[in-house]
Amino acid sequence: MAGPKRRGAQIKEFKEHLREEAVDEVRTKERELRDQLFRLKFQFASGQNDVLEKMRQIRRDIARVKTIARERTTAAKA
Repeated sequence: MAGPKRRGAQIKEFKEHLREEAVDEVRTKERELRDQLFRLKFQFASGQNDVLEKMRQIRRDIARVKTIARERTTAAKA
């Protein structure tokens, strides 16, 4: 029986998936992550302390998405 994937493996899979997608899809993913973060901020403000780690992960995922989007735009210009 296989255990849950480690976060490192999930991150690698996430980045590979993003690199295969079109630029519009990457920007859509960023928008979705920002919406999730917005909702989690409200949960955190209302006293749910268990969402802090999830908020951190989403902020990092947003940074990853932005990095990949920037790589795409700079590669297109070159």
